[in-house]
Amino acid sequence: AVRPGVSPFIAFVDLRVAAGEVLSSAHYRIEPKPGSVSRPVDVDYAASYLSGRGYAASLGSSGSTVTVPVFGLYANYQNLVDIELQFADGDVEPIQAKVDTAAYTDPNGIYDRPVILKARTAGAALGFDFFYMKSALGSPVVVDTDGQMRWVVPATMSSVSSTLHGNGFVIGDPQAPRVRRLEFDGTTRDTALQAPDVTNFHHNIDPGKVGLLGEVDAIRNGVQAIESTLVEFDPDTGALIKTWDLGDTLSRAMQAAGDDPAAFVRPGVDWFHMNAATYDPRDDSVIVSSRENFVLKIDYASGDLLWILGDPAKYWHTFPSLEARSLTLGSGGLYPIGQHAVSIAHDGSLMLMNDGLASVNQPAGAPAGEARGYSAVSAYTIDAAGRGATEATRFDYGQSVFSSVCSSAYEAAADGSVLVDYAVADNTTHARLVGLDPGQNVVFDFEYPTTGCNTSWNAQPISFDAMRFQ
Repeated sequence: AVRPGVSPFIAFVDLRVAAGEVLSSAHYRIEPKPGSVSRPVDVDYAASYLSGRGYAASLGSSGSTVTVPVFGLYANYQNLVDIELQFADGDVEPIQAKVDTAAYTDPNGIYDRPVILKARTAGAALGFDFFYMKSALGSPVVVDTDGQMRWVVPATMSSVSSTLHGNGFVIGDPQAPRVRRLEFDGTTRDTALQAPDVTNFHHNIDPGKVGLLGEVDAIRNGVQAIESTLVEFDPDTGALIKTWDLGDTLSRAMQAAGDDPAAFVRPGVDWFHMNAATYDPRDDSVIVSSRENFVLKIDYASGDLLWILGDPAKYWHTFPSLEARSLTLGSGGLYPIGQHAVSIAHDGSLMLMNDGLASVNQPAGAPAGEARGYSAVSAYTIDAAGRGATEATRFDYGQSVFSSVCSSAYEAAADGSVLVDYAVADNTTHARLVGLDPGQNVVFDFEYPTTGCNTSWNAQPISFDAMRFQ
């Protein structure tokens, strides 16, 4: 039997297992539509996972039932789903299910009607076939590289602060200190963050050393620390693992070198504007993006400042203590300006979306730094000992697209393919999702309408073609 899920992209296939058979796993594959270039959705469930989620039930001597949650379906289509039940004795039972799905009309009038500026063609090398957009309008939205919607669920909470973790989405509440776990079968679970001084999540959730890194607002000494606090937390329990107050980090560095931090670190003001972070296991550190100022690296354990990479024409560079910690960029390189989405690429370089917007919230009369009329994807090699950096690679789309805020660029796999998200192109009227092959050739280019950053504040590849649930 086939039962519909909470959206046309999800269904449940109920199957009977004969008495005496011991299920070891269930696997399904959705046959692509004719003409599709994206690989098929391919998912494997361990029997222990299905049992733990309540999808396996005993019928006594007559056998048992197993429910296979099938996600990644095409809407308004008769999907052919090839299922294999694998048993402990080595037997395999193949089943083909026909799953007829209802039509889907996006209530936002956005995700079901992309404009395909460049379609992916057969044979185009690309290290990913699916990606998800973090939407301010509801749940994340999964799309394949043909532009077809493949997953979304009804949701009232923004998924701007979200990440894929353990084959499900973890979403930070923009109004409260809690996280929501959203599974691909459409079920949810909320967990309170065990941090009484935290008020809400903002911007990204990123992978950490032990748990997840969350950009949060918090109350410090009775004053709200706006977008300058980073926490590492356990998404399953809400337990706090680590907290970094970037105002404290920079104040300590400035005071140690004889500067007064009061003119730079300004509690109650959005002086820092943290929008992304990533853990670097090579030296046990965290790299943080401050849109207003620079990219900085801090020691994981102590929170001490290690280096700064940023535009020397900005206000921060007028403080000798901060200038002394800065990296000098090699000739011809673009400094990070208004950057987002810091990450460590497969070759160890620091990748980010180099938006190009000058500072917007410095003190009156303070230098806002350089401004560009285009956005770029920049990857830097860092020589921390020599206090230098080199922009090793750059993709700027011929300097044809400017996305002033939000936006992202994330590598899909070790082949170097990249998903670029221009969140507010065309003067904040369109989001552009662009796939780059390892040679930085444009494989696809999709356009969606947007208001502000709502449609796709960030976007990342997702492995719907090889998802394993243990």
